[in-house]
Amino acid sequence: MVATLERTRPGRATPARARTARNRLRVLGFMAPWIIGFSCFFAYPLLATVFFSFTGYDLLTPPEWVGLRNYAYLLFGDPVVRIAAVNTIWLVVVLTVLRVVFALGVAAVLARVRSGVGLLRTLCYLPALAPPVAATLAFTFLFNPGTGPVNGLLGLLGIDGPLWFNDPAWAKPALTLLTLWGSGELMIIMLAALLDVPQELHEAAALDGAGPARRFWHITLPSIAPVLLFGVVNSIIFALQYFTQAVVAGSVASGQAEVVGSSKVLGYPDNATLTFPAWLYQQGFHYYNMGYAAAMAVVLFVFSLGFTALLIRRMRGGTNAEEVS
Repeated sequence: MVATLERTRPGRATPARARTARNRLRVLGFMAPWIIGFSCFFAYPLLATVFFSFTGYDLLTPPEWVGLRNYAYLLFGDPVVRIAAVNTIWLVVVLTVLRVVFALGVAAVLARVRSGVGLLRTLCYLPALAPPVAATLAFTFLFNPGTGPVNGLLGLLGIDGPLWFNDPAWAKPALTLLTLWGSGELMIIMLAALLDVPQELHEAAALDGAGPARRFWHITLPSIAPVLLFGVVNSIIFALQYFTQAVVAGSVASGQAEVVGSSKVLGYPDNATLTFPAWLYQQGFHYYNMGYAAAMAVVLFVFSLGFTALLIRRMRGGTNAEEVS
Protein backbone atom coordinates (compact mmCIF):
# COMPACT_ATOMS: atom_id res chain seq x y z
CA MET A 1 0.00 0.00 0.00
CA VAL A 2 2.76 2.48 0.91
CA ALA A 3 4.73 1.59 -2.20
CA THR A 4 1.66 2.13 -4.35
CA LEU A 5 1.05 5.54 -2.82
CA GLU A 6 4.66 6.49 -3.42
CA ARG A 7 4.40 5.57 -7.10
CA THR A 8 1.18 7.52 -7.63
CA ARG A 9 2.15 10.60 -5.65
CA PRO A 10 1.30 13.72 -7.78
CA GLY A 11 4.79 15.18 -7.59
CA ARG A 12 6.46 12.02 -8.88
CA ALA A 13 6.69 11.33 -12.65
CA THR A 14 4.96 8.15 -13.74
CA PRO A 15 6.50 5.93 -16.47
CA ALA A 16 3.87 7.18 -18.94
CA ARG A 17 4.73 10.81 -18.21
CA ALA A 18 8.45 10.12 -18.50
CA ARG A 19 7.86 8.39 -21.84
CA THR A 20 5.81 11.35 -23.07
CA ALA A 21 8.53 13.77 -21.99
CA ARG A 22 11.19 11.75 -23.80
CA ASN A 23 9.06 11.67 -26.95
CA ARG A 24 8.60 15.42 -26.81
CA LEU A 25 12.32 15.96 -26.36
CA ARG A 26 13.00 13.63 -29.27
CA VAL A 27 10.56 15.53 -31.50
CA LEU A 28 12.06 18.82 -30.35
CA GLY A 29 15.53 17.51 -31.25
CA PHE A 30 14.39 16.63 -34.77
CA MET A 31 12.75 20.03 -35.13
CA ALA A 32 15.73 21.93 -33.72
CA PRO A 33 17.34 22.72 -37.14
CA TRP A 34 14.05 24.17 -38.42
CA ILE A 35 13.44 26.09 -35.19
CA ILE A 36 16.94 27.57 -35.27
CA GLY A 37 16.63 28.51 -38.93
CA PHE A 38 13.16 29.99 -38.45
CA SER A 39 14.31 32.02 -35.45
CA CYS A 40 17.49 33.33 -37.06
CA PHE A 41 16.28 33.97 -40.60
CA PHE A 42 12.61 34.88 -40.15
CA ALA A 43 11.48 35.64 -36.61
CA TYR A 44 14.43 37.82 -35.58
CA PRO A 45 14.64 39.79 -38.87
CA LEU A 46 10.87 40.36 -38.75
CA LEU A 47 10.93 41.62 -35.16
CA ALA A 48 13.99 43.77 -35.87
CA THR A 49 12.29 45.26 -38.94
CA VAL A 50 9.20 46.12 -36.91
CA PHE A 51 11.37 47.78 -34.26
CA PHE A 52 13.43 49.79 -36.75
CA SER A 53 10.24 50.95 -38.49
CA PHE A 54 9.51 53.08 -35.41
CA THR A 55 12.98 54.64 -35.40
CA GLY A 56 15.15 56.97 -37.40
CA TYR A 57 18.12 54.81 -38.39
CA ASP A 58 20.86 55.48 -40.94
CA LEU A 59 23.07 52.37 -40.33
CA LEU A 60 25.82 54.58 -38.92
CA THR A 61 24.38 56.04 -35.72
CA PRO A 62 22.22 54.38 -33.05
CA PRO A 63 18.51 54.28 -33.94
CA GLU A 64 16.37 57.09 -32.54
CA TRP A 65 12.75 56.43 -31.59
CA VAL A 66 10.36 58.47 -33.77
CA GLY A 67 7.08 56.63 -33.20
CA LEU A 68 4.68 56.60 -36.15
CA ARG A 69 6.52 59.30 -38.09
CA ASN A 70 7.80 56.87 -40.76
CA TYR A 71 4.34 55.44 -41.33
CA ALA A 72 2.80 58.92 -41.51
CA TYR A 73 5.32 59.97 -44.14
CA LEU A 74 4.74 56.73 -46.04
CA LEU A 75 0.98 57.20 -46.17
CA PHE A 76 0.71 60.96 -46.55
CA GLY A 77 4.07 62.57 -47.31
CA ASP A 78 6.05 60.58 -49.89
CA PRO A 79 4.83 61.33 -53.43
CA VAL A 80 7.13 58.78 -55.07
CA VAL A 81 5.89 55.84 -53.00
CA ARG A 82 2.42 56.34 -54.46
CA ILE A 83 3.79 55.91 -57.97
CA ALA A 84 5.69 52.80 -56.89
CA ALA A 85 2.59 51.39 -55.20
CA VAL A 86 0.44 51.98 -58.29
CA ASN A 87 3.03 50.26 -60.51
CA THR A 88 3.21 47.32 -58.12
CA ILE A 89 -0.58 46.98 -57.94
CA TRP A 90 -0.70 47.04 -61.75
CA LEU A 91 1.84 44.23 -61.86
CA VAL A 92 -0.04 42.27 -59.20
CA VAL A 93 -3.31 42.38 -61.14
CA VAL A 94 -1.96 41.89 -64.65
CA LEU A 95 0.84 39.44 -63.87
CA THR A 96 -1.34 37.28 -61.65
CA VAL A 97 -4.07 36.90 -64.24
CA LEU A 98 -1.85 36.50 -67.29
CA ARG A 99 0.75 34.29 -65.58
CA VAL A 100 -1.84 31.80 -64.33
CA VAL A 101 -3.79 31.80 -67.62
CA PHE A 102 -0.64 31.52 -69.74
CA ALA A 103 0.83 28.70 -67.65
CA LEU A 104 -2.49 26.84 -67.66
CA GLY A 105 -2.88 27.30 -71.42
CA VAL A 106 0.60 26.01 -72.23
CA ALA A 107 0.13 23.10 -69.81
CA ALA A 108 -3.21 22.22 -71.45
CA VAL A 109 -1.56 22.15 -74.87
CA LEU A 110 1.35 20.01 -73.66
CA ALA A 111 -1.06 17.62 -71.93
CA ARG A 112 -2.61 16.81 -75.33
CA VAL A 113 0.65 16.35 -77.24
CA ARG A 114 1.50 12.72 -77.95
CA SER A 115 4.77 12.87 -79.95
CA GLY A 116 7.89 14.73 -78.86
CA VAL A 117 6.27 15.67 -75.57
CA GLY A 118 9.54 15.39 -73.61
CA LEU A 119 11.33 17.82 -75.91
CA LEU A 120 8.45 20.29 -75.89
CA ARG A 121 8.20 20.25 -72.11
CA THR A 122 11.92 20.84 -71.83
CA LEU A 123 11.82 23.77 -74.26
CA CYS A 124 8.90 25.35 -72.39
CA TYR A 125 10.64 24.95 -69.06
CA LEU A 126 14.13 26.11 -70.08
CA PRO A 127 13.36 29.89 -69.88
CA ALA A 128 12.63 29.47 -66.18
CA LEU A 129 16.26 28.42 -65.66
CA ALA A 130 17.64 31.65 -67.11
CA PRO A 131 19.04 34.03 -64.47
CA PRO A 132 16.79 37.07 -64.08
CA VAL A 133 19.54 39.56 -64.96
CA ALA A 134 20.61 37.65 -68.09
CA ALA A 135 17.01 37.18 -69.22
CA THR A 136 16.26 40.87 -68.74
CA LEU A 137 19.38 41.88 -70.69
CA ALA A 138 18.34 39.58 -73.53
CA PHE A 139 14.83 41.01 -73.59
CA THR A 140 16.01 44.62 -73.63
CA PHE A 141 18.16 43.70 -76.64
CA LEU A 142 15.31 41.90 -78.41
CA PHE A 143 12.89 44.78 -77.75
CA ASN A 144 15.32 47.56 -78.54
CA PRO A 145 13.22 50.05 -80.55
CA GLY A 146 16.00 50.85 -83.00
CA THR A 147 18.03 47.68 -83.51
CA GLY A 148 15.97 44.93 -81.87
CA PRO A 149 14.70 42.01 -83.98
CA VAL A 150 11.15 42.29 -82.58
CA ASN A 151 10.55 45.73 -84.10
CA GLY A 152 12.40 44.54 -87.19
CA LEU A 153 9.89 41.72 -87.71
CA LEU A 154 7.01 44.07 -86.98
CA GLY A 155 8.41 46.45 -89.61
CA LEU A 156 8.40 43.64 -92.19
CA LEU A 157 4.69 43.20 -91.44
CA GLY A 158 4.06 46.91 -91.91
CA ILE A 159 3.62 47.58 -88.20
CA ASP A 160 5.39 50.48 -86.53
CA GLY A 161 6.72 48.89 -83.33
CA PRO A 162 6.55 50.78 -80.01
CA LEU A 163 9.50 51.95 -77.97
CA TRP A 164 8.94 49.15 -75.43
CA PHE A 165 11.25 49.71 -72.42
CA ASN A 166 11.86 53.32 -73.50
CA ASP A 167 8.16 54.22 -73.47
CA PRO A 168 6.32 54.72 -70.14
CA ALA A 169 3.17 53.24 -71.66
CA TRP A 170 4.90 50.07 -72.89
CA ALA A 171 7.54 49.45 -70.21
CA LYS A 172 5.28 47.44 -67.87
CA PRO A 173 3.73 45.38 -70.71
CA ALA A 174 7.27 44.53 -71.85
CA LEU A 175 8.11 43.41 -68.32
CA THR A 176 4.95 41.32 -68.37
CA LEU A 177 6.08 39.56 -71.56
CA LEU A 178 9.43 38.88 -69.90
CA THR A 179 7.68 37.33 -66.89
CA LEU A 180 5.39 35.18 -69.04
CA TRP A 181 8.39 33.90 -71.00
CA GLY A 182 9.97 32.69 -67.75
CA SER A 183 6.88 31.12 -66.16
CA GLY A 184 8.00 27.55 -66.84
CA GLU A 185 7.96 26.52 -63.18
CA LEU A 186 4.26 27.30 -62.79
CA MET A 187 3.57 25.66 -66.14
CA ILE A 188 5.15 22.38 -64.98
CA ILE A 189 3.02 22.43 -61.81
CA MET A 190 -0.12 23.05 -63.86
CA LEU A 191 0.83 20.25 -66.25
CA ALA A 192 1.23 17.78 -63.39
CA ALA A 193 -2.19 18.78 -62.04
CA LEU A 194 -3.84 18.37 -65.46
CA LEU A 195 -2.32 14.93 -65.98
CA ASP A 196 -3.61 13.90 -62.55
CA VAL A 197 -7.27 14.61 -63.42
CA PRO A 198 -9.10 11.24 -63.68
CA GLN A 199 -9.86 10.43 -67.31
CA GLU A 200 -12.94 8.48 -66.22
CA LEU A 201 -14.67 11.75 -65.40
CA HIS A 202 -13.99 13.13 -68.87
CA GLU A 203 -15.18 9.93 -70.51
CA ALA A 204 -18.40 9.89 -68.48
CA ALA A 205 -19.07 13.55 -69.30
CA ALA A 206 -18.40 12.92 -72.99
CA LEU A 207 -20.92 10.06 -72.99
CA ASP A 208 -23.46 12.48 -71.50
CA GLY A 209 -22.88 14.86 -74.40
CA ALA A 210 -20.60 17.42 -72.73
CA GLY A 211 -18.24 19.17 -75.13
CA PRO A 212 -14.56 20.00 -74.51
CA ALA A 213 -15.36 23.46 -73.14
CA ARG A 214 -17.94 22.18 -70.65
CA ARG A 215 -15.67 19.33 -69.56
CA PHE A 216 -12.83 21.77 -68.98
CA TRP A 217 -15.05 24.15 -67.00
CA HIS A 218 -16.94 21.61 -64.89
CA ILE A 219 -14.34 18.84 -64.48
CA THR A 220 -10.81 20.07 -65.09
CA LEU A 221 -10.96 23.41 -63.28
CA PRO A 222 -12.64 22.06 -60.09
CA SER A 223 -10.17 19.17 -60.02
CA ILE A 224 -7.13 21.46 -60.16
CA ALA A 225 -8.61 24.23 -57.96
CA PRO A 226 -5.95 23.81 -55.20
CA VAL A 227 -3.18 24.12 -57.79
CA LEU A 228 -4.84 27.19 -59.28
CA LEU A 229 -5.01 28.71 -55.81
CA PHE A 230 -1.30 28.02 -55.36
CA GLY A 231 -0.57 29.62 -58.72
CA VAL A 232 -2.56 32.74 -57.84
CA VAL A 233 -0.93 33.13 -54.42
CA ASN A 234 2.52 32.44 -55.87
CA SER A 235 1.98 35.01 -58.64
CA ILE A 236 0.76 37.65 -56.19
CA ILE A 237 3.81 37.22 -53.96
CA PHE A 238 6.05 37.22 -57.04
CA ALA A 239 4.55 40.50 -58.28
CA LEU A 240 4.72 42.15 -54.86
CA GLN A 241 8.46 41.34 -54.73
CA TYR A 242 9.16 42.39 -58.33
CA PHE A 243 12.58 44.03 -58.22
CA THR A 244 15.46 42.68 -60.29
CA GLN A 245 13.86 42.69 -63.73
CA ALA A 246 12.40 46.18 -63.31
CA VAL A 247 15.67 47.71 -62.09
CA VAL A 248 17.85 46.03 -64.73
CA ALA A 249 15.44 46.81 -67.59
CA GLY A 250 15.18 50.46 -66.62
CA SER A 251 18.95 50.80 -66.22
CA VAL A 252 19.80 49.12 -69.54
CA ALA A 253 17.10 50.95 -71.48
CA SER A 254 18.38 54.27 -70.16
CA GLY A 255 21.86 53.52 -71.53
CA GLN A 256 23.50 53.69 -68.08
CA ALA A 257 23.73 50.01 -67.14
CA GLU A 258 27.03 50.57 -65.36
CA VAL A 259 25.17 52.33 -62.54
CA VAL A 260 22.31 49.87 -62.11
CA GLY A 261 20.02 50.93 -59.29
CA SER A 262 21.25 54.53 -59.06
CA SER A 263 18.75 57.28 -58.49
CA LYS A 264 19.36 58.68 -61.99
CA VAL A 265 17.99 55.62 -63.81
CA LEU A 266 15.73 54.02 -61.20
CA GLY A 267 12.24 53.70 -62.63
CA TYR A 268 13.24 54.67 -66.18
CA PRO A 269 11.35 55.73 -68.19
CA ASP A 270 9.46 58.33 -66.18
CA ASN A 271 9.07 56.06 -63.13
CA ALA A 272 7.18 53.48 -65.21
CA THR A 273 9.36 50.62 -63.92
CA LEU A 274 9.63 51.89 -60.35
CA THR A 275 8.21 49.19 -58.07
CA PHE A 276 7.57 49.28 -54.35
CA PRO A 277 10.53 46.96 -53.52
CA ALA A 278 12.82 49.06 -55.75
CA TRP A 279 11.89 52.26 -53.91
CA LEU A 280 12.30 50.42 -50.61
CA TYR A 281 15.82 49.39 -51.62
CA GLN A 282 16.58 52.93 -52.76
CA GLN A 283 15.51 54.39 -49.42
CA GLY A 284 17.41 51.86 -47.35
CA PHE A 285 20.69 51.39 -49.19
CA HIS A 286 21.11 54.55 -51.26
CA TYR A 287 19.58 57.21 -49.01
CA TYR A 288 20.31 55.28 -45.76
CA ASN A 289 16.78 55.89 -44.48
CA MET A 290 16.69 52.44 -42.95
CA GLY A 291 13.89 53.28 -40.52
CA TYR A 292 11.64 54.44 -43.37
CA ALA A 293 12.64 51.42 -45.46
CA ALA A 294 11.73 49.15 -42.54
CA ALA A 295 8.30 50.79 -42.34
CA MET A 296 7.82 50.15 -46.07
CA ALA A 297 8.83 46.52 -45.56
CA VAL A 298 6.34 46.08 -42.72
CA VAL A 299 3.53 47.56 -44.81
CA LEU A 300 4.43 45.30 -47.72
CA PHE A 301 4.50 42.25 -45.45
CA VAL A 302 1.14 43.06 -43.83
CA PHE A 303 -0.45 43.74 -47.20
CA SER A 304 0.90 40.49 -48.66
CA LEU A 305 -0.14 38.43 -45.66
CA GLY A 306 -3.60 39.94 -45.44
CA PHE A 307 -4.33 39.71 -49.15
CA THR A 308 -3.13 36.10 -49.33
CA ALA A 309 -5.10 35.06 -46.24
CA LEU A 310 -8.26 36.71 -47.60
CA LEU A 311 -7.83 35.01 -50.97
CA ILE A 312 -7.28 31.58 -49.41
CA ARG A 313 -10.30 32.03 -47.13
CA ARG A 314 -12.58 33.02 -49.98
CA MET A 315 -11.34 30.17 -52.18
CA ARG A 316 -11.87 27.64 -49.37
CA GLY A 317 -15.31 29.06 -48.67
CA GLY A 318 -16.26 28.69 -52.32
CA THR A 319 -14.95 25.12 -52.41
CA ASN A 320 -16.86 24.13 -49.27
CA ALA A 321 -20.06 25.67 -50.67
CA GLU A 322 -19.71 23.63 -53.86
CA GLU A 323 -19.17 20.45 -51.85
CA VAL A 324 -22.28 21.10 -49.72
CA SER A 325 -24.43 21.82 -52.76
